Amino acid sequence: MKSVLAALLLIFGTSFASYAQKYAYIDSDYILENVPEYKDAKEKLDKLAERWTKEIEDRYTDLKNKKEAFAREEVLLPAEEKKKRSEDIARLETEAMEMQKLRFGVSGDYFQKRQELIKPIQDNVFEALQKVASKKTYAFVFDKANQSNLIFADSKFDISNEVLKEMGYTTK
Repeated sequence: MKSVLAALLLIFGTSFASYAQKYAYIDSDYILENVPEYKDAKEKLDKLAERWTKEIEDRYTDLKNKKEAFAREEVLLPAEEKKKRSEDIARLETEAMEMQKLRFGVSGDYFQKRQELIKPIQDNVFEALQKVASKKTYAFVFDKANQSNLIFADSKFDISNEVLKEMGYTTK
């Protein structure tokens, strides 16, 4: 009886071992660095962000200068002029904050432009990843980039170059 039970356990134990899940990982930063379109898109996005940041900084500098001038001259100004300048400063402050929100807010120009330029490239990476994972029957694929919780990964499980190859790119 014991030998029959042992044989059954052995059969069931080995049959479950054949269903072991396969896993791999990618480094999405590495992949994107090797996609020329991503570099171009990121460069365009960075230039826009730099230009918009300068515009906003210029507005805040102008606002600061007006506040300082108003503070120096306030005691000499008639009440009507004080009110006018105070309202002007408040309006400029609101405009600066609105511009900052318009450019860099949750659904601002920067976010929209990023969606337009970078998201299609990320989608291509994901599609290529899905193809590679399906071909090799991986149950899990982790990304070691971008503050991942992946603490250690053996390089033999890195399929980043395979994803790049699927996308039509060769590595350096």
